[in-house]
Amino acid sequence: MTKSQRSRKDEASLGADEETSIVREATESAPVYDLEERTARFGEAIIDVVRKIPRGPLTDRIINQLVGAGTSVGANYIEADDSVSKKEFLKCIGTCKKESRETKHFLRMIARAIPELQADARELWLEARALHLIFSRIWRTGKQKEQGK
Repeated sequence: MTKSQRSRKDEASLGADEETSIVREATESAPVYDLEERTARFGEAIIDVVRKIPRGPLTDRIINQLVGAGTSVGANYIEADDSVSKKEFLKCIGTCKKESRETKHFLRMIARAIPELQADARELWLEARALHLIFSRIWRTGKQKEQGK
């Protein structure tokens, strides 16, 4: 299946309701090896947790930073996937790596600011860590191959 075929299929499966932004065939708990889907689910999960956070002077900045970093991981991965050069690919993957690490930081701040969300923040922190490790490995491997030319 090509990317364009997959995209049309994904677009056809879009649904809208309060709880789920996309109708999925697989369960949420199934491991996702498609990084585009995995990072999209991660961004959605960040948004879901942020909706539970009370707005106030303490949390407003953290919320904005968390949503920005958490959702940009997927956006930057899509950009990397569509890159036209190795240099552009590595730059975008490097940004994914940085944004996933920044997301870990702000999830830690949310856990401190809103103790009742510690379990949710911890679960997302673990996924952010896994994504950071994945993107670090991709970036490091790409850099090694680039230097070995």
